[in-house]
Parts: sequence; structure tokens; C-alpha cells
Amino acid sequence: MPYIEELLPTIVVALVFWFVIRAVSNVDRSERAAEAKADEQINITAHHEDNKSPKADN
Repeated sequence: MPYIEELLPTIVVALVFWFVIRAVSNVDRSERAAEAKADEQINITAHHEDNKSPKADN
């Protein structure tokens, strides 16, 4: 039993550290996906505007 009492704080800190790193990793992954989607929308919009033919002023 004394071994468990001495190892328990280390185990708890390791689990908290693991959860925090996992959360940060998930947030980073979500942010990268959102940024890629926004960049794709910007590129589509820019490509669409480049392909418009200008109207002739008569």
C-alpha cells in the first residue's frame, strides 16, 4: 500500500498532462482543418473572379 500512495500523485499528474496534450492536439487539428477550408474558399472565390469576362461598355 505505501507504494500506491507514493505513485498515485505521479500517475495523476501524468494523466492530467496526457489529457491537456490531447486537448491541445485536437484543437490544433481542428484549427488547421478550418484554416484549410477558409483558404480553399478564398482560392475558389479568387479563381471564380479571375474567370469572369469583362463586359464591354457600348
